[in-house]
Amino acid sequence: MIFLGYAIPMIISPGPGNTLLATAGGRYGIKGSMPFWIGFEAGNLALCAIYGLGLGGTLHEYPQLHIVLKWAGAAYLLYLAWGFFRASMAPDSAMRPRQAMGFRDGFICVALNPKIHSMIVVMFAQFLTPGASLSAQVAQLSAAFVVLGLFCHFPWIYGGQVILGRFTSPRAMRIQAAVFGLSMLAVAAYVVLS
Repeated sequence: MIFLGYAIPMIISPGPGNTLLATAGGRYGIKGSMPFWIGFEAGNLALCAIYGLGLGGTLHEYPQLHIVLKWAGAAYLLYLAWGFFRASMAPDSAMRPRQAMGFRDGFICVALNPKIHSMIVVMFAQFLTPGASLSAQVAQLSAAFVVLGLFCHFPWIYGGQVILGRFTSPRAMRIQAAVFGLSMLAVAAYVVLS
């Protein structure tokens, strides 16, 4: 029960990943967002395995690696912001939806998302029990994290489809892109300054 009290608020709270899930839902609908969403959850599972089976300890022992991750994440957020800003300045004829984000995009989104890295490191630090089987605990926590992710991320995609899907005029798409670009800049600033 304590795990749910930790994981649900962390997973469902706003951040760069959930913003992109909402964007995908708004632009491509639930069906069109599936490859991105599957890649996103596969990235979560991969990070759980990597941190649960050892990298978390390495990051704790070598904090400079966390700094590298922080700057890589900030660079990725700036890249996303740039893409949104470019879309916000596009002429009306260029505002039609592009190809939906795919599996690889979802996986990369997780791999370069500092919020997700922090959530998973803290999860293992708080919920691994010394003396019990590490691999069994990592498998259980990882499965729970990904299943909760499926339930907590769906409202972002659906909400994006319902809310953002209503605003499909070229002007509305430019405004959405500008707002998301500013959001990515704000999150990048927070990542760098925190």
